[in-house]
Amino acid sequence: MIRYLAKRIVYMIITLFLIVTATFFLMQAVPGGPFTAEKNVPPEIKEALNAFYGLDKPVWQQYLDYLVRVITWDLGPSFAEKSSTVNDMINQGFPVSAHLGLQALAVAIFGGITLGVISAMKHNKWQDSTATVIAVLGLSVPGFILASFYQYFFSIKLGWFPIAKFDTFKHTILPTFALAALPLAFIARLTRSNMLEVLGQDYIKTAKAKGLSSVVITIKHAIRNALLPVITYLGPLAAGILTGTFVIERIFGIPGLGSRFVGSITNRDYTVIMGTTVFYSIFLIALVFLVDIAYTIIDPRIKLTDTGRE
Repeated sequence: MIRYLAKRIVYMIITLFLIVTATFFLMQAVPGGPFTAEKNVPPEIKEALNAFYGLDKPVWQQYLDYLVRVITWDLGPSFAEKSSTVNDMINQGFPVSAHLGLQALAVAIFGGITLGVISAMKHNKWQDSTATVIAVLGLSVPGFILASFYQYFFSIKLGWFPIAKFDTFKHTILPTFALAALPLAFIARLTRSNMLEVLGQDYIKTAKAKGLSSVVITIKHAIRNALLPVITYLGPLAAGILTGTFVIERIFGIPGLGSRFVGSITNRDYTVIMGTTVFYSIFLIALVFLVDIAYTIIDPRIKLTDTGRE
């Protein structure tokens, strides 16, 4: 186990290094610069700005400096917001995105697994058809369409919830369900298909022959084995939701990390683009690693070794 974990950590570091390198040189390849959009700025002022931010150095020197900043977790200043650093923007935006993301994640996991289990247990009945329709809608309708519909129907027409901002719990309900719709539908479909497969296994038939109730069979035996593919999906899902969905945050006026990332692209704020990309990558890599560990907890038959899973 220790050798396996050590090897995985080394792979994670290599992966992160490649992501940082690719992100840096992609930003270098983009035409223009962070001050290209500035209007009527004399050349000497631009030169002074480039010198102040170290943009006049050779590319290899900028690259080494950026690697050092990533290692020390000093992601540099923001070019657009002169009074803020990238670290400040992540520290301010991520808690907001995480708050909203945790709510959406809970709704997606609980709702998706519940729908999937009900659909499988009531196969080819009206419950199955209803759950399938909900899942298809969640997979088919884009999040920004759902968000706009929620705002129009529940905010403008019914007046139940605020249309935007992020002040109270009521402000989080509509964006939470808009953010959770797609993963909920995907988890429901995934759970349903795996539950149907598990329910057809011999050990389930044996448990039924022994007289165990459907509730015991479902909870103790079927769900646990059916959730393994779902757990695989939860790593990138959680990273995406917790770091913020760009469109949803922009529609509801939520000052999260996704909203800041979109603003940085518009403003050519390269350090913010690179910093949020690196932060997202670290988060994703860490969650995928935790998913591997979770496999052994959910299914003790899976053992982690220095050569992989057995």
